[in-house]
Amino acid sequence: MFSSIGIPGLIIILVLALILFGPAKLPQLGKAVGDTLREFKKSTKEVVDEVTEPFESEEKKETKN
Repeated sequence: MFSSIGIPGLIIILVLALILFGPAKLPQLGKAVGDTLREFKKSTKEVVDEVTEPFESEEKKETKN
């Protein structure tokens, strides 16, 4: 995901974040971003599980016969 940005790009983003939000707000911002990403991953996993569950149960039925 970050391979196309590179180290210099990440440093520029960090400096801009420091300028925009200040050092006091960065931990709160990082926590909010982390929580958001965690919730997004959880939601996408639930959707994938809901979609693939019927197919997995069909495969189990076929292997029993």
